[in-house]
Amino acid sequence: MNEKITLILADDHAMVRKGLTAFLATAQDIDVLDVAECGAEVVAAAKKHAPDVVLLDLFMPDQPAVDTVRQIKKVSPRSQIIMVTSHEGDDYVVPMTQAGALSYILKDTTPEDLIRAVRKAAVGESTLSPRIAKALVTVVTRARAAKTPGGQSHEDLTDREMEVLQCIAEGLSNINIATRLNISEKTVKSHVSNLLSKLYLTDRTQAAVYAWREGIVKK
Repeated sequence: MNEKITLILADDHAMVRKGLTAFLATAQDIDVLDVAECGAEVVAAAKKHAPDVVLLDLFMPDQPAVDTVRQIKKVSPRSQIIMVTSHEGDDYVVPMTQAGALSYILKDTTPEDLIRAVRKAAVGESTLSPRIAKALVTVVTRARAAKTPGGQSHEDLTDREMEVLQCIAEGLSNINIATRLNISEKTVKSHVSNLLSKLYLTDRTQAAVYAWREGIVKK
């Protein structure tokens, strides 16, 4: 690649932003165009610069990461997104991938591997940290095992996601769910996105039907 790889990085921790910016500057083929500290900022930066790669922290303060990924892909479809996180469970891998993220790496990835992930993303190649890949294989294996005539299984839902699913089945809005469970509306949205992905459903109406059909809520 003759031209530099253009990149935007987003993390809510100033020290991480500063450290990553300094390190990426040592790579002669990578040009950091902008730095963001929240989801809204990185979406705006992606719209402005349309970078080759977006390096995105999984947990940002203002909105669920899955929403941020979707918004970035909407304003800059050409941008490849690398999720960076210290969370190695399978809760977010599938939702982020379905939303449009290309790669998923852990924060303990070596600097050299991070550079390699950026270069691969710039040409459309995915990178998964080994522990993330293992979690993803587990998800696929469970999905196959749960391939019943109904096609879905709620066994992989967390306790909180089950509570949100029950609320959806009762017809509660996100803000009402947030009030009942004493969590933020943004957190509710994140749980809704995750449970839809895990159940292979496309909207909350299908989720409500599923919950009633499976007896998750009592008549």
